[in-house]
Amino acid sequence: MKAYIQLTLAQLRIFIRNKQVLLWSFLFPVFFMVMFGTFFGGGSSMSINGVVIDQDRSAQSAQLVGALMKTPAMKLKQEEHTAPGLQKLKDGGLQMVVIIPAGYGNKLDAAVKGGEASSVNVYYDQTNMMTAELGKTVVAQVADGISKEKTAYKPAITVKAEGVQALKLSYIDFLVPGIVSMMIMSNNLNGVAGQIASWRERGILRRMQSTTLKSSTFIASQITARLLLNGLQAVIVLLIASVIFGTKVNGSWGLLLLFVILGTLAFMSIGFIVASLAKTPESAGPIAGFISFPMLFLGGVFFSADNIPSFLQPVVNLIPITHLSTAMRQVMNVGADLTVLWPQALILGGWMVVAFAIASFTFKWE
Repeated sequence: MKAYIQLTLAQLRIFIRNKQVLLWSFLFPVFFMVMFGTFFGGGSSMSINGVVIDQDRSAQSAQLVGALMKTPAMKLKQEEHTAPGLQKLKDGGLQMVVIIPAGYGNKLDAAVKGGEASSVNVYYDQTNMMTAELGKTVVAQVADGISKEKTAYKPAITVKAEGVQALKLSYIDFLVPGIVSMMIMSNNLNGVAGQIASWRERGILRRMQSTTLKSSTFIASQITARLLLNGLQAVIVLLIASVIFGTKVNGSWGLLLLFVILGTLAFMSIGFIVASLAKTPESAGPIAGFISFPMLFLGGVFFSADNIPSFLQPVVNLIPITHLSTAMRQVMNVGADLTVLWPQALILGGWMVVAFAIASFTFKWE
């Protein structure tokens, strides 16, 4: 334990003294956030053009239609027939069609008494995912409001929709959690691989090997030091985004930091595997880049992963940054809790455990 604490403190001192690396590891994600946020939407709001079709024609469905029509973020018109609205959606004339199916009112009454939840069908334009996510979020919020009113917080209406979880009014709200995820991945996967490979070449690790120090203790101390640094950097980036663009953390800060911890642990462990494979510092960078660079585009950092071809979706659903960015967006934008995000926590925890075990087994002092 004493060796672990001393190594952790030593690594923190190295970070503090290397002001250039510390500065750039912080400024790089902030630069991306400001650049993309300014050029691609900033804090500007969006609205959706669509239609709502009431096939039920009941008092309950009229209440839902009225609530949807009053929503400022959506410009909805009521139509009688389904086919014309769906055709306009396919032709690009609309962005969303909301259909209240026949039997909605009866199912809603049954749901209030403990039966199966009623449902609303939402059709959206897949070529414009930002507005689609906005529309789905607004419809879900309206439905949730009626559910709470009818059943004392027991869901009585569900919204059937497909897509990813980019949920907020502007692109910057989608971007900021992705930027924080990118920072965590880059600082740990790329940073650890380069640093450990450099220490190995300079003989620092060889001198450590001559002591009674275990590889697992050394790895754990590195993880702890970087964990403290990454947590601080993430909080600073989120505060800057709040000041410049007005982004908010609608969920729990504690849960947000939990995913920062899980992401840091997972990517650091992967970084140690890369450092074990790399024979020189020069080779560590390309290997780490070969792993991290595709994640920037497959993991939904800058743009929705829902636009990625279907044959790549299994890869998207496997890589850790997808679940890290998704979890952070859910916490920040819709206030999701761990009962919703446990799959993301479980997958990141799985990456952490497996990668740490492999890193401890393959770690080389020389």
